[in-house]
Amino acid sequence: TGACNLSCPGFKTQYSTNGTVKLGCDTYFAVDKSFKRDWQTVSDAAAFIEHLKNSFREIGYKPHIVITGGEPLLYHSNSTFYTIFSYLIKEGLRVTFETNGTIDIDFNKYPLYKEAIFALSIKLSNSQELRAKRINIAALNSIIQNTQNAFFKFTIDDALIKTTAINEISELQAIAPNLPVYCMPIGDSRQTIWMNDNAVFDFCKKHNFIYSDRLHIRVFDTTQGV
Repeated sequence: TGACNLSCPGFKTQYSTNGTVKLGCDTYFAVDKSFKRDWQTVSDAAAFIEHLKNSFREIGYKPHIVITGGEPLLYHSNSTFYTIFSYLIKEGLRVTFETNGTIDIDFNKYPLYKEAIFALSIKLSNSQELRAKRINIAALNSIIQNTQNAFFKFTIDDALIKTTAINEISELQAIAPNLPVYCMPIGDSRQTIWMNDNAVFDFCKKHNFIYSDRLHIRVFDTTQGV
């Protein structure tokens, strides 16, 4: 999905649009509306569902669908989006939302979202977003209370590990102590991942968290859309 309510300049992926150099996350092209011309608009749910059916027949199985962005839950109340999501759930597919956890979902109005998996990729101080913008306790509580399958996922680096990482994560763990915690190294290329992966791995071992790698970057490096 395209667009996000955060920009995360602290992740320091450098790119340029219209002659302006900017900093953001590694999926800046799905966040910054300067790239909107490259986004695909889906307005016909039935046609897109037919496309999905054909794709599933072609690969021969029903895959685990991960809906990411950008921030996918910006579209949670969009009728086309919900219709397509509902089809996936009713077909028995596993669907994961990769979300920053700031969007308050109306689970009464859109009850099938209770069947999704939520990867709560909450942004920490290294994102350089204001705390009030990157942490929405009410939205997090709503997701945690209304769903059966959620986990925390944090993008961290060596510098944060040496300062406030465990304190920031522990504060969020207090909201839902039983949720698994995944930690992933900051990196928009193989080189930048190598700069942080060992520190993040050791941090996970120390605190009984789960290390999450960025396999697509290991394999494809900076190639977009994979």
